[in-house]
Amino acid sequence: MDSDRDKSIKLYSDHVYPGKVAFYEKYDIVLVPEKRGGCQISDTNGKTFYNCHSNGGVFNLGHRNKDVIKAVTLAMQTYDIGNHHLISKPKALLGKMIADTMPEGLNQVVYGVSGGEAIDLAIKLARGVTGKQEIISVKGGYHGHTGFALATGDKKFKEKFKPVPAGFKQVRFNRLEELEKAVCSNTAGVILETIPATLGVVAPDVGYLKSVKEICEKNSCLLILDEVQTGFGRTGKFWGFENYDVKPDIVVMGKGMSGGIYPISATVYDEKYKDFFKEDPFVHISTFGGSEIGCFAAMKVIEISKEKKFLDHVLSLGDFFWQRLEALGKKYPNLGLKLKGRGMMMGLEFKDEITALFLIKILFDNGIYVVYAGNDQRVIQFLPVLNILKTEAEDILNIIEISFKTMSHG
Repeated sequence: MDSDRDKSIKLYSDHVYPGKVAFYEKYDIVLVPEKRGGCQISDTNGKTFYNCHSNGGVFNLGHRNKDVIKAVTLAMQTYDIGNHHLISKPKALLGKMIADTMPEGLNQVVYGVSGGEAIDLAIKLARGVTGKQEIISVKGGYHGHTGFALATGDKKFKEKFKPVPAGFKQVRFNRLEELEKAVCSNTAGVILETIPATLGVVAPDVGYLKSVKEICEKNSCLLILDEVQTGFGRTGKFWGFENYDVKPDIVVMGKGMSGGIYPISATVYDEKYKDFFKEDPFVHISTFGGSEIGCFAAMKVIEISKEKKFLDHVLSLGDFFWQRLEALGKKYPNLGLKLKGRGMMMGLEFKDEITALFLIKILFDNGIYVVYAGNDQRVIQFLPVLNILKTEAEDILNIIEISFKTMSHG
């Protein structure tokens, strides 16, 4: 390693996240990104990787997308972060664009900086408009590390921070009978990821999400769908929930909304609840939420990602990856590969955690960066950049085959 790289690693360990450095060094998967562009990132030592995790969808449009950078650069000639107390033209324009992508009525937009912040607001809103307290989430799901978002998560995320807010319970995903038993007269909302990534990229059963909405309607509580990872074309539809014939009451978005350039998130809710903020428009505020410069990044992301040509490309790529990966699974049956997810949101489940961990290391050595699902470490989260070329996809698959072969005969 060169001295500059060593210095960066040491400074990161000294002042930012010593535990991360220790973890990566233990498994010899240290990566210090320097140059980046499209679907690739280069370490400070010059080694290049295909980014096949995309930071959970942050880099749906690749690293340093030229169109997003151009939009932000142009915006900076006039705008800055903006003043959250004042009326904002960029926030208004983006709000209209978001509303136009949503089912009828889902047209009220509140901005944030992170997904966790947007989840917190969704939960506050569900409690505020229903007058109820209880929130039901999914075991193994993940919605962030801030206050209410943290409270929806598994024990391991919140155990060291007790007491966490009260009024939260969990059920298993795809188990309607559990949800029906859990919902009560005090339930304010049910919150789900459309496809829970940290759980292991588990797609909902046919009719599941629609039935969840029916249970919510029956019990006068709200359905909150977390589209932080499934949104902006990841599944081949602009919103993941469009695949499942369901209209949520609240939708949370982030990650890909940024274009990989400027952090921004949003909570979108049905107009039938807009009187809640009329009563006190300052009951929830975010200083940096919906930065005016960030709005231009998000508007460019929507402009690109809603195009039929773009979404058709995602569907075509998804089919290509699924077919090739399924064939590789049959070719190397001792790995126990099962494919999960939908479109370009894929989980590669292997026979055990050790197999998945070793494959992450082998893929890393061969030039592919991926991570495992935090709540099911048999699963490698596989989320390539959405606008990659077919030739790049083929190269990625060739590297995967070499890695599978190494693992099978190692």
